[in-house]
Amino acid sequence: MSTFNNNISKSDADKILALGSATLYEAQGAYGALDAGIKPVSNNMKVVGPALTIDIRPGDNLMIHYALLQAKAGDVLVIDCKGFLEAGVWGDVLTTQALSIGLAGIIVNGAVRDAANIIEMAFPVFTRGLSIKGTGKSQPGKVNVPVTIGDCTIYPGDIIIGDIDGVVVVKADNIHNALSQAIERENKESNFKEKIEKGATTADLMKLHDTFRFLGL
Repeated sequence: MSTFNNNISKSDADKILALGSATLYEAQGAYGALDAGIKPVSNNMKVVGPALTIDIRPGDNLMIHYALLQAKAGDVLVIDCKGFLEAGVWGDVLTTQALSIGLAGIIVNGAVRDAANIIEMAFPVFTRGLSIKGTGKSQPGKVNVPVTIGDCTIYPGDIIIGDIDGVVVVKADNIHNALSQAIERENKESNFKEKIEKGATTADLMKLHDTFRFLGL
């Protein structure tokens, strides 16, 4: 069985992708979601894998090129360019190299460009925005350090899960517990759906009637 790293197997990765980011977020106590501004460039894109973090200066992507020299197959690059949207730090040339390495995908707290080509190349890219503008390649930065996006701090090796709903981060040493809790939650929701199809209501199943009465509804 192939593995992304010592913490997640290909089998578990497939289960995580099937469950989805929202279920993993709820399963670990409504924790670890990146803010809602970061979305896939195409709705069918999904990603799961360990984070390789990059802290870069806005408008400069030198450290991305450096990080790719260290990246391994299955990694997810998490690029923090401080939410800067006036330069596309990633495009189709970098995507070509990412595919040659076997990266799982990237998360960009900033902007990318060449979106149409990236979509055609079927490489998962999650970003805050798009920009036609290019970048410099001269500024220092850091690789494999904690980065903070919104109120979520991502550490190297944390497991990144992304899909159309958004992106969630799970600590590497908690991934098996989070997956177990997510499966349990999914089974519970499947049971709810079956009961609703037979006539039950969400208010019944979630025991909301007392709250309705308390609010005078």
